[in-house]
Amino acid sequence: MNFPLFPLNTVLFPGCMLDLQLFEARYLDMLGRCLKQGEGFGVVCIIEGEETGEAASRFAAIGCEALIRDWQQRPNGLLGIRVEGGRRFRVNRATVQPDQLTLAEVDWLNETPDRPLLGEHADLAALLTVLVEHPMVEALGMSGTVTGQQALANQLAYLLPFTPAQKLQLLLLNDPAQRLDYIQELLDDFQSEMTA
Repeated sequence: MNFPLFPLNTVLFPGCMLDLQLFEARYLDMLGRCLKQGEGFGVVCIIEGEETGEAASRFAAIGCEALIRDWQQRPNGLLGIRVEGGRRFRVNRATVQPDQLTLAEVDWLNETPDRPLLGEHADLAALLTVLVEHPMVEALGMSGTVTGQQALANQLAYLLPFTPAQKLQLLLLNDPAQRLDYIQELLDDFQSEMTA
């Protein structure tokens, strides 16, 4: 059990960018080890507990590897890092270290081979194009230019304001086509609630 976990109030998806500020000793030490070993860490969504202080008491059993792409000292003196979602994983066992860092034993999940976008995905691709123009998304450097179902599904699942439970359900789906179908279903439900 040596894969460090970073429980957060968010769900990271493969290929998506996330900016973090590190100030707790456990995560600064973890970052140092990850950089030295050229490895990432795992982001898991908190179900019960807080992001800071004691380790979260409950978090999702599925998560996404975070690969460190950049780091810099922020104007507030804290260390900022930008990570990119890597492989999906399932947590088998986890243990909390004395410094409150959670280490886990994980199984990497297989990805279904990517497939090209189809005509039926045109509306979802157009939605992504609009989303990436938002200043907060633009700041993450996510282009929104996608050619495959996998990237479209991952970016929409990450950027749209779905509940953590819905995002975890999306992360769990192996097939990008199923992921896109579920996203469309959620959007249709949202639209019918708005017009009701």
